[in-house]
Amino acid sequence: MYLTKEKKQEIFEKYGKSNTDTGSAESQIALFSYRISHLTEHLKSNRKDYSTERSLKMLVGKRRRLLDYLKEKDIEKYRALIKDLGIRR
Repeated sequence: MYLTKEKKQEIFEKYGKSNTDTGSAESQIALFSYRISHLTEHLKSNRKDYSTERSLKMLVGKRRRLLDYLKEKDIEKYRALIKDLGIRR
């Protein structure tokens, strides 16, 4: 499996307020970004996998909504997270 328990813990430690902080917008955006990059790589080799393509589009939408929320809430955290994850709008 591509997303192990340890990998999730590592993502939450780095981007969340603590290693058990799974609900903050920053940690959720980081987790979605990791999943999006994995699905993108999968679709490069399996271009006719339409269910994965749909899942990828839904994840991108969720991440976009969370980023918009974070932008309204705290613009500095938003900019730092965009820079750290390498996401550009």
